Amino acid sequence: MSSRQSILAAVKRSQPGKANEPIIPAALSEPFADAVSNFCTVLTGIGGRVTPVYESDNLQQIISDAFNGTTDILSVSEHVSFQTLNTTAAENPQGLSELEIALMDAQFGVAENGAVWLTEAQYKVRALPFICSHLAVILHIKNIVSTMQDAYQRIGDAAYGFGLFIAGPSKTADIEQSLVLGAHGPKTMTIFLMH
Repeated sequence: MSSRQSILAAVKRSQPGKANEPIIPAALSEPFADAVSNFCTVLTGIGGRVTPVYESDNLQQIISDAFNGTTDILSVSEHVSFQTLNTTAAENPQGLSELEIALMDAQFGVAENGAVWLTEAQYKVRALPFICSHLAVILHIKNIVSTMQDAYQRIGDAAYGFGLFIAGPSKTADIEQSLVLGAHGPKTMTIFLMH
């Protein structure tokens, strides 16, 4: 048996047994009286922006106006198209390094922490929500759950290659405990909240 095989065998033998799912106290999983309002409050509190959109609105125009009239937006959204992701960029994400604005749809949002759940089905290229300067996400109010426990139940056993929760623009306070937005990812995050 090689060194590698013996190490892997030892790791496999030392794995802990399966644990029961934790019981969440009712006080931690109670729904918010107004999940949409709480989502907006929390997201703006962590540096995100929320723009309400109604069915009668021109979504494309509202999104363009939110970014000072630009149409230089890469969209992988099912709701609106600006520029679309080309095959070269999909195969070589480094080509997206100068991307200003990426627009995508969220499966759902979480009122507790202002996060949205995205999988590769929504953003097509794993680097897209991290490599852009400004992240724009379309979310419908009917797809906001109260807590992370609700979120985990909603995800359930869904099959996806890669998924993540994103809450607001990237931020760090590691340097002199001073908060910096956009330090290692999008400088802004805008949620277009559809009613």
